[in-house]
Amino acid sequence: MIDRYLLRYLLAVVDKGNFSRAAAHCGVSQPTLSVGIAKLESEIGKTLFLRSSRRVELTGAGARLVERARRIEREFTLAEQETRATRFQTTVRLGVISTLPSSWLEAAVGRLAAEAPDERVEIVEASERALLSHLDRGRLDVILTAIRPDRVRFANILFEEPYRLVLPIDHRLAGQEVVEAEELSDSPMIARRHCEGLAETSRFFTSRGVRPFISARTTSDDQALAYVRGGHGLTVMPLAFARCAPVMAELAGFKLTRQIGLMHHQRPGDHADGCALRVIADSIRASRSSLSQRPIFPDEPVDRVRAVIAPRSS
Repeated sequence: MIDRYLLRYLLAVVDKGNFSRAAAHCGVSQPTLSVGIAKLESEIGKTLFLRSSRRVELTGAGARLVERARRIEREFTLAEQETRATRFQTTVRLGVISTLPSSWLEAAVGRLAAEAPDERVEIVEASERALLSHLDRGRLDVILTAIRPDRVRFANILFEEPYRLVLPIDHRLAGQEVVEAEELSDSPMIARRHCEGLAETSRFFTSRGVRPFISARTTSDDQALAYVRGGHGLTVMPLAFARCAPVMAELAGFKLTRQIGLMHHQRPGDHADGCALRVIADSIRASRSSLSQRPIFPDEPVDRVRAVIAPRSS
């Protein structure tokens, strides 16, 4: 059986005009290419080239073999292209809510590359409302989002978490585990306009007669946290951001929670049982579980940390 690389040597000599250029094209030394051509001639029992100091010329047998070699190389190339195309038998169009920590998503896609290399995942980041619209219209296969009660039957719930007040580390209330809304009347607030709980948060403060000055409006959680760290105001965020928040405290009476999960269309496709979605789900759960393993207040005792992280029982 003739090895493919020998045919490629043959075609390179014909296309490049001499052995030295052909060797450079193939990424081998000229002696290596010459040995390969000699081996090919030996295997077919015919001389392929007439060699002289000035030129290299194909023999009749060489010309006939070149024609066949080109057909074989075309078939090899087509087979390689088809193999690459069919390697990714599934492409999952995944929508991701924009209120998850970027570190969680970094961990998830890192695991995808290692544990589900044969599945392609197209990620679209958007707000909860936009994701639901895309899912209902068939533009997305599955979304990683906040799950509302009327959508639970189509979802795989990964975890549930409360919201917390986020304060600068030097704020006068930063040492309290629980903060009353009325204590915030003179504290500027940062509005996370993309937050799925924005309306409920606004109603909570309004119902208690608290109408703080809105010092910033943003659709970026990284920006919101930067504003808080810089002392520009406070904000309300899901507990998921405990690792990157300067200080988190419970907001007394604010019972809003969110469930995060993978939501499918009413009739999930083949992707529902794919490895990629299992990897993503496992990674998100692991990121959420890891919150209790690192203190929010690094210099404080573990009991204090757990009291801040854990939701208070009603």
